Amino acid sequence: MTSQHPSDSTSANHPSKTARGAILRGLGVVLPPLLTIVVLIWAWNAISNYVLRPMETGARHAMVWAVGDVRKEIPKDAVRFDGNGRAAGFTLDGERYVPDPTGRRFLPEYVVAYVDENLDRYGPYEPAPATANAYWHRYVELIYLPRSFIVPLFLLVFLTVLYFLGRIFAHGLGRWFVTSTEAGIDRIPIVNKVYGSVKQVTDFAFSERELEFNRVVAVEYPRKGIWSIGFVTGNGLPEVVAVSGEPMLAVLMPTSPMPMTGFTIQIPRSQAVDLQITIDEAIQFVVSCGVVAPGSSTAVEGNLRAPLKIPDDVRRPLIK
Repeated sequence: MTSQHPSDSTSANHPSKTARGAILRGLGVVLPPLLTIVVLIWAWNAISNYVLRPMETGARHAMVWAVGDVRKEIPKDAVRFDGNGRAAGFTLDGERYVPDPTGRRFLPEYVVAYVDENLDRYGPYEPAPATANAYWHRYVELIYLPRSFIVPLFLLVFLTVLYFLGRIFAHGLGRWFVTSTEAGIDRIPIVNKVYGSVKQVTDFAFSERELEFNRVVAVEYPRKGIWSIGFVTGNGLPEVVAVSGEPMLAVLMPTSPMPMTGFTIQIPRSQAVDLQITIDEAIQFVVSCGVVAPGSSTAVEGNLRAPLKIPDDVRRPLIK
């Protein structure tokens, strides 16, 4: 009959550790989709603020300039309404004009009525326009540029433009233009540093050239007796092969917990041990810092909880 140390049973059944484990498991389930949603929302807000809104504002200004009807003074041939002078408004060519909130401009009554009736479409706290020009901007936005129409149209146009730009800049004159532009940017101090860093990130995220891992190997690195997992990405450089006198492998040594960062080494093929695990299993092992190991999780958990046995021949006396 085996005896169990009291501290082991106490720690295993401690309520705080059980609650902490449940919370961590909950975070592990919730955080990935939550962070994905946050990143997508951030990307959409960036596109909306720096691309969509400027285009929308430009289109709205152009349409207001084309269709806007604002009168500074009451025309001589207009029919005034009975009331306190300018505050009553007037009729011109069968259209009634009313003063704006400032009392200094006149605009068609139907514009004011439609905007006032639809103020709630912008939220309960959206203030009413304060000038005639603001009324026309809100009217054009409601009638001609509603978000339900603008957003799908913008996405269609945006993706179409990206498609043709990708085709044009992939080769020929477009490729030469991109290369020349980047060469000019590289000559600008400070800007070249920022542009170079951003380009590395975008090239890694959106490039079609994927980093292909052929297989998973274990190598003795950084010294003998310490085994590290690596991903074979290709063959070694010809010059290194000629010096070593045997086939070489290019191996990416990932770092935990971000396996896409690391460093590349070249080792003799004879010193690489092929592991019978998939790329996904190896990535999970690296990301989890060895917690999620390929194979039976029960066996791994049992090994972690087993007491550490130190051989007698390696025991050292305590320093007194």
